[in-house]
Parts: sequence; structure tokens; C-alpha cells
Amino acid sequence: MLIRQKIAQELTNAAGKAQQQGLLAFTSLPEIIVEHPQNVGHGDYASSLPLKLARSTRLAPMEIAQKLIDNLNDLPEFESVTVAKPGFINFTLKPAWVAGCVETILQCGETYGRIDLGEGQSVQIEFVSVNPTGPLHVGHGRGAVMGSTLASVLENAGFKVTREYYINDAGNQLDAFSRSLYVRYKQQLGQEAVMPDDGYMGNYMIELAGELVKEEGDRYLSMPDSDAINELGQTGMRRLIDSIKIDLEILGVEFDVWFSEQSIYSGGLYKNIMTLLQDAGYVKERENAVWFESSALGEDKDNVLVRSDGGPTYFAADVAYHYDKFVNRKFDTVIDIWGADHQGHISRMKAVMGALGIDPEKLKILICQLVTLKRGNEVVRVSKRSGDLITLKELVDEVGADACRFVFLSRSADSQMDFDMELAKKHSAENPVYYVQYAHARIASILKLATEKGIDFNSGDVTLLTTEAEQALIKQMIVLPEIIEMMALNLEPHHLPYYAQSLATAFHSFYKQCRVVTKNSELTAARLKLVKSAQIVLARSLHMMGMSAPESM
Repeated sequence: MLIRQKIAQELTNAAGKAQQQGLLAFTSLPEIIVEHPQNVGHGDYASSLPLKLARSTRLAPMEIAQKLIDNLNDLPEFESVTVAKPGFINFTLKPAWVAGCVETILQCGETYGRIDLGEGQSVQIEFVSVNPTGPLHVGHGRGAVMGSTLASVLENAGFKVTREYYINDAGNQLDAFSRSLYVRYKQQLGQEAVMPDDGYMGNYMIELAGELVKEEGDRYLSMPDSDAINELGQTGMRRLIDSIKIDLEILGVEFDVWFSEQSIYSGGLYKNIMTLLQDAGYVKERENAVWFESSALGEDKDNVLVRSDGGPTYFAADVAYHYDKFVNRKFDTVIDIWGADHQGHISRMKAVMGALGIDPEKLKILICQLVTLKRGNEVVRVSKRSGDLITLKELVDEVGADACRFVFLSRSADSQMDFDMELAKKHSAENPVYYVQYAHARIASILKLATEKGIDFNSGDVTLLTTEAEQALIKQMIVLPEIIEMMALNLEPHHLPYYAQSLATAFHSFYKQCRVVTKNSELTAARLKLVKSAQIVLARSLHMMGMSAPESM
């Protein structure tokens, strides 16, 4: 049990005892929130429960706090439990207990911080899922990093996670892509051809057509146009999917499942879902189209499932896809990470889940807001190479995968963000990416020195770690399980880079104030244990973010 959870449980028990003794009168206990006070002088943990109980008990918060303290069981981890105005209960950890956590971290090693919040529940995270009609751009990278990091966090919280990419390999966009590629192919061979109004105009289409001409020659010109368009489109799409996979791998993003939209139709899933909605009475035909009656479920308007030309909408495919997630593959929770342009789709997806008998709360949809690239104060709008939008690969090539991942994670998904490319490349404390990784490299250097000097610190006595800097560093390390719990509960992986910075700051402060390898062999061994445990926790933080933990810089 986490310390914060233990405090909440003990306060619950104390309130129950006080109620039984007639000291406190309340009908229900409010939610007990245990936090870390901003002021170090207020202890390591604090609860405002007395303030919340004041109205129902009609007692002064300070009086309530004392009654609760009087009914607490013995708490061996804490040096003191005190009352503070206007009605807080503050908990201060024992230095000896804090120091002992170093041994716990060393024993856990790479498993330190893991919790069993999920108890093996299955979670599917679908993210990126960009149409295979062009290269990944910077905005896609943010969702990719968020999804892969959230997956790592949830695994460390005890969930069974499946990472999935939904391939839009059917529908109007693929048709437009195929026709566009055929035009570029013909142009590469000196043929007259005009791009369609809904065509893909990027330079990458010209490059792709050129590659196909080199490999296939003019053989597509001998086919009927419809066959050539279809075959070229399929070939081009497969190449772009391969390119997307490579770009994501460079960024450190991998998927367990690549799900084909086409399989929804070929496997009968789409037909099945339409029948289910029809039988449930949520489908109506009007204006030569088929509609899902979202308004019957509280939505502002109904939504088209099948267009007047007989073609299914993206919404219809999405309904079938999510039915497959919940009913056929039986995921306990599904998390979708969408771009800012999908904000309006959330409510209708929730509504149709309810229509299908699926608890809408099991579907979690996170929206990633836009990214603005900058070089210092200057906004970067186009690619130097192609004149189009900056691709994800170009960004990774310039600043590195680690910097991309850290910066993309540094803001909550629902906040727009500025990505300063110049700052991300700086080798100075001004750059948080460098600052955190340098802390790990500095740790590796200290441990290497100890090895070179033949120092064995396995028997080090951690009770010697009593200085303010040592204690502050350990207290940062023992927060990791709490951070993992909070991120898993709230689906907010952006707390990781902030935690890593706080941990790095605590280590750099310790390093400046406490010489590690000294003539005092006992103190040296104890501090080397502390340094090794700090390396474990910092590496765990970096690895959860999908970043490297460098040995030197």
C-alpha cells in the first residue's frame, strides 16, 4: 500500500472510532485527499479532512483535527503528526524510515514503482491511426508519444495493454489518393493528366510516383484506368504504411496490432453492426441516406451512417470497429487518442456505445491539441526540403527522438504547445531534456569511479543518510509509485517529464552539497547506495517516457 493510501485509510479508521465514541457526528465521510504540502515546514503529507467535516459536525476544524489524531493507530513511518491552522493534519516522515527506502529501491531494481492498480484488466489504446495517404507530420508525433507513454504507464500500474493502429484502407480518402497517384504516375511518364480537385498535392506523391516508374516502368498504362488506379493505390498505400512504421520506430513507438478498416467490411462486421442498430430501433432512412438517431439519446442532431450514394461513412466504420473492441475482443477499457479536429465526434461515439449496450464510460477519448514549431521566437511553418508541412521524420532527424518524446510529453494533451527546436538541441541546463539525461550520466560517472577504485558498497549503512539534501533526494524517489498511480487514474502521462525534472534537480542539489566518494568509507558506501538507487528511479522515469538513459554525455 502506498503511504498516501495508508494515511487515507488510517484517517478513515480514526474518523470511525471518533464517531463511535460520540466525539464526531457525521452521516457520511467526505473523500479523503492526501497531498504533499508545498511548504516543506508543513511536513511530507497533509490532509484537509477536518475542514471538510466542519459543517456536518459543527465543530472547529482544529478541534476535529485533534480528535482524529487522538484516534490514529501507531504510524511507524512518521516522526510526527500535527495540527496546523486552519485545520490541516500534517504528517512528517521519520528520517530513518526515509533512508531505509533506499534499500527497498535497490531490492526492487527495474520493478521499482510498479503497482497493481489495474489487477490485470485489459486496456486497448488506439493512437496515431493516420490515413496511409501521406507521411506523418509533427502533430501526429505528439499523439504517438502520448499513446506509447500512456501504455507504458498503464503497464506499470498493473494493466494488460494492447497498442493498436487503425489503418484507414477503405473509403473516399483512399480513392482520392489512388486517383492522385495515377495522375502523378502518368505525368512522370510524360502523359497529360490533371490532378482531381480532391487530390493529394504534396511533393511526396511525385516522389512516390517516380519510385514506381523506376521499378514498374509503364506497365500500368496498358491497363484499364480503373484497374491501374486500384492497383497503384494499393501499392502506394502499402509503401506509405511501411514508411509510417519506420518513422514511428525511429521515435520509439511500436504497435501490437495494425487493424485494417477493410476487414470491417470483408469480415461481415459492418453488416452485423448495421443489423444490430436497426433491430434496436436506432436507424432510420430519410433523404436517401441511413441515419443513426443520436437525438433519441440526447444528442443535438442525428448522424449519417450510410450516404445517399450507398457508401458507409467514417462514423459507421468507427461504430463497427469499437463494437469489435468491446464485444468481440472483450477489452475492459478502450482509450482513443484523437487529433483536435475530432473533438466533435466524442459525444456521438459515446451515444452509440450506449445504444449497443456498452457502458460509454468504458470508452475514454483523449484529444491532442495542435503543436506549433518554433526556432526561438520564430514560427516554423514549412519544410525546407519539400515546401510542405514539417514531417515527423524531419523533426526527429534534427532534434533527436529523446528530445521529441520529452517535449511532446511536457504539456497536457488538451493544451496547445510550442515546440522550440533550438532549445531542444541545447546542451545546457536550460534544456530540460539535457538537464534530466545529464543527471543520469553524472550518476553513471560516479558509479564508474567507484568501480575503478574497487569500492564495494553493498554493505553500506543507509541510516547514515541524514542530511537535508540526502533526505530530499530519497523523498523524491519514493514518490514514483504515487506518480504512476495518478497518471494511470487520470490518463495523464505529462506528469512524467515534470517528475523527472524534479528528481534530477534533487540529485544535482545532492551532488553539489554532498561529496560521494570520500575518505570516510562508511559514508561513501551509504552515499553510493543512494546514488545507485537514484540511477534506478531516474532510468525508470526515462524508460517509461521511451527515452534513453545515457551513461555519458
